[in-house]
Amino acid sequence: MSGLAQSVIDTALTMSESGLSAGRSGNVSVRDGDRVLITPTGMAYEDLVPADIVSMGLDGSVAPESRKPSSEWHFHAAIYAARDDVSAIVHTHSNAATALACLEVGIPAFHYMVAAAGGMDIRCAPYATFGTEELATFAVAALEGRTACLLAHHGVIACGSSLGQAYELAVEVETLADQFGRARQLGEVPLLSEAEMQRVLEKFSGYGQQV
Repeated sequence: MSGLAQSVIDTALTMSESGLSAGRSGNVSVRDGDRVLITPTGMAYEDLVPADIVSMGLDGSVAPESRKPSSEWHFHAAIYAARDDVSAIVHTHSNAATALACLEVGIPAFHYMVAAAGGMDIRCAPYATFGTEELATFAVAALEGRTACLLAHHGVIACGSSLGQAYELAVEVETLADQFGRARQLGEVPLLSEAEMQRVLEKFSGYGQQV
């Protein structure tokens, strides 16, 4: 567990130090067999050691001597339960994406890289109080057919097959949100057609080094 737990810490530190999610905001998790390793609630990332990372069942259960998991454990658990293709989750409060989320606006097909999240757009889930099962339900729905979504008045969820992939997608979502926000300031933003986005999605399926 210690190696995987350290990877969770490293990802959380990178997220914070890069400015993607300031201070203690956001959280990180990764699958560990039939359990989840997740950042603990209310602890500064720079103070974490592997023993602080919480091993949690998908029902939220932890050992009696364990730290308490992130207050957002509900949506982490719900996503893993619903999505066999997801092995890591990064949740941020990144500035540009959160600004759009506070307007209850998702990211449409203004740029072909929107397809990096797996679909024609990046949805914004409806608002629900943080740390609730209701928010978890909304998040799972917004992620259907996608690997990232915004959370209204809250932030971003990015998923991947690894911590590195989930973090990279969180960065991409923030970049797209910043670009879309700037474009909106200049006027009405034209969107790519569904046919073009489908072509992009097909090209993405074979992009990069295939092994």
